[in-house]
Amino acid sequence: MYHSFLGFLVVYLGIITTNVQSKTDSTDVSALNVMYTGLNYPSKLDGWKSSGGDPCDDSWEGITCSGSAVKEIRLSGLGLTGSMGYQLSSLTSVTYFDLSQNNLKNDIPYQLPPNAVHIDLSGNGFTGNVPYSISQMIDLEYLDLGHNQLNGQLSDMFGKLPKLQMLDLSYNSITGNLPQSFASLKSLSSLYLQNNKFTGPINALSNLDLKDLNVENNQFTGWIPDELKEIDDLKTGGNSWSKGPAPPPPPGARPASKEKESENGKKSGVNGLAIALSVVGSLVVLALLITLFSKRKSTVSSHFLDEERASHRRAFTPLSSQELSVPKDYQDFKSLDSSASIDMKSLQKSPSVKTPINDRVQSFSDNEFANRLMAKRSTSIHATAYSLVDLQTATANFATGRLLGEGTIGRVYRAKYADGKVLAVKKIESSLFHGGKGEEFSAIVSNISRVHHPNIAELVGYCSEQGHNLLIYEYFRNGSLHEFLHLSDDFSKPLTWNTRVRIALGTARAVEYLHEVCSPSVVHKNIKSSNILLDSELNPRLSDYGLANFHQRTSQNLGVGYNAPECTKPSAYTLKSDVYSFGVVMLELLTGRMPYDGKKPKSEQSLVRWATPQLHDIDALAKMVDPALRGLYPPKSLSRFADVIALCVQVESEFRPPMSEVVQALVRLVQRSSMNMRDDLAASCRTDDSDY
Repeated sequence: MYHSFLGFLVVYLGIITTNVQSKTDSTDVSALNVMYTGLNYPSKLDGWKSSGGDPCDDSWEGITCSGSAVKEIRLSGLGLTGSMGYQLSSLTSVTYFDLSQNNLKNDIPYQLPPNAVHIDLSGNGFTGNVPYSISQMIDLEYLDLGHNQLNGQLSDMFGKLPKLQMLDLSYNSITGNLPQSFASLKSLSSLYLQNNKFTGPINALSNLDLKDLNVENNQFTGWIPDELKEIDDLKTGGNSWSKGPAPPPPPGARPASKEKESENGKKSGVNGLAIALSVVGSLVVLALLITLFSKRKSTVSSHFLDEERASHRRAFTPLSSQELSVPKDYQDFKSLDSSASIDMKSLQKSPSVKTPINDRVQSFSDNEFANRLMAKRSTSIHATAYSLVDLQTATANFATGRLLGEGTIGRVYRAKYADGKVLAVKKIESSLFHGGKGEEFSAIVSNISRVHHPNIAELVGYCSEQGHNLLIYEYFRNGSLHEFLHLSDDFSKPLTWNTRVRIALGTARAVEYLHEVCSPSVVHKNIKSSNILLDSELNPRLSDYGLANFHQRTSQNLGVGYNAPECTKPSAYTLKSDVYSFGVVMLELLTGRMPYDGKKPKSEQSLVRWATPQLHDIDALAKMVDPALRGLYPPKSLSRFADVIALCVQVESEFRPPMSEVVQALVRLVQRSSMNMRDDLAASCRTDDSDY
């Protein structure tokens, strides 16, 4: 009896082990669940579920697996409707993706399976643009988006697709010129562009080794390059080609005939040598002349530029009532813990965006504007050691009534002293420290105390006693931006548009400081409206910085709505993830909505997904604005604000701008709108002065 039971147990455990090993990867299951829901639960998809399930073991319709990973999705011609969901980027093992010949409409999802080799979405009713995420699919060989209703212009997205062999964009309504990055498609052999609204020349295709090319029924102009006339299957009718002989090809163009190239090889080599020698001689003479004249002009030109700068300085109106200045130099310093040091870079050079020479005068004004926003920074440590007894007394022994907020790494309490001083005390969970708590906490205090910026909440003290580790900050009675936007009360007034722009700019400055002034760069990892505190004049103060290591250890991350798409785990956060989170905060300022609101209709629950498609639609934008503004905002300022948001919340992290560019964009927004950034404080400030 015992042996038979033991044998049964071994067999049973073997079955369980086999099933566990063959289970489909959980991220793939989740993405397919979302897809099934988006496709309106079609009955033709046998085995599919909206929650859970095992696509690989249960042989879901159209799904092919390799081990536990979904490798192919073939759902062509099933009459599917709805959408493909928003988690396609999680299908990292999918190489074959075919949903052609269905009834799918609206935009193609911005994210597609990132490692796909074969994508076929033809024969649907997709509208909108060709998704830019395709530009990063370096393994892509086959892309068919033909027979849809795609429109707009093609972005210059084809520079990193070295393996693409077949591209079909036919029978859509795509406009504009062909992007120059088409010339980078060196593996392309078949290209179908017929029946669109393309314009301009097709010279970008001249150096491709194409076997099939169809550009019929567009609005192309110019001449058909001689190189393309050698293609076996060439169709060019229905365009407005120029008549008469074509002009000579530009320098460096590939000769029309390889035979001619070889015949002329020797002559061109000799002539090329003579030309090269003459060019070198000319350059030497030119260099000597430039050297002589540059010495004479340097003093005049530098004086002229200083005059230009001075004139702009006189006309400049600062954002704040105080005069802000940039120190002449910044001393470098090193942390007590060299492995986690934060050194200050010299700010002699502005981290702002490079501008063309013809915009130089304007850029001086912008840079001067930026510099005046940056207050003088001290590199000394001011953090004071507080006793646990004093903090317990000031917080009423960390009473619930003194609780200001709770995050992923601990709670924040209000500490009030007999002399009227009020501080905010962050009590870090002791479980977050490994061995050597004292050394680790000392390094954190050392690094945070060296961060000084007018838009960053200042660390004023710390306490490490009896197993308690606490950080003490300035207290701001106006609370957080989250409270102002989403928890309005009787003594609050809505933030005016100018104040919202000022909050966005100040916060951007703080993040720019962490990213581009501190060395090494500091990734905040927790940028959200509840971590943007507001001082008595509603200037933003970014808090919770320098604690990124703790977010590495927590199972939680920012919270629903703030996470960048790539942030599937805390270790995935980068500087560009911070930029995305900042863009979400800007969306909150624009719309007054929460980043995620489960009470709203499903299509509006995610703020980014709901708002992003409307950011460039003026009519839709006006309907998105926070009703609390009562229409009191400059339309052009609103549109420019939305443009900055669109840049920050792009799905692909590499296309999000650095924070210095975000700052400069907001600076220009303020200047072009001629905003008086301080005339609206009375309209926005809280007026209650009761016991806090």
